[in-house]
Amino acid sequence: MINYNNKIFKPVSNSENGETSSETAFHYKQEGNILTSEYSGGKIKKGHLVGLVDEEGNIEMRYHQINEKGELMTGICTSKPEIVENGKIRLHETWQWTSGDLSKGNSVIEEQ
Repeated sequence: MINYNNKIFKPVSNSENGETSSETAFHYKQEGNILTSEYSGGKIKKGHLVGLVDEEGNIEMRYHQINEKGELMTGICTSKPEIVENGKIRLHETWQWTSGDLSKGNSVIEEQ
């Protein structure tokens, strides 16, 4: 299992309907297979996620955040890890809003 504890991730790409950007920083914590993160930056004032990590390092998570408009947004996401040449982790994410327009998207975040 990949251990995400104390790693910081930043987005490198996101769908148009997403709110994260290269200014958003995710601070991951992991205990056993339970993953949590606080995040902020760019259009996001404050966000949290909670998820489960499987044996291959895949993450199933739920998230909620307050955006710069003061709206509470929620969603679900699955992340698949890739180890890049420098040994860092890149996560390929498929997500869907569970608030607002319920649209779906894809993003990629990388370990800093």
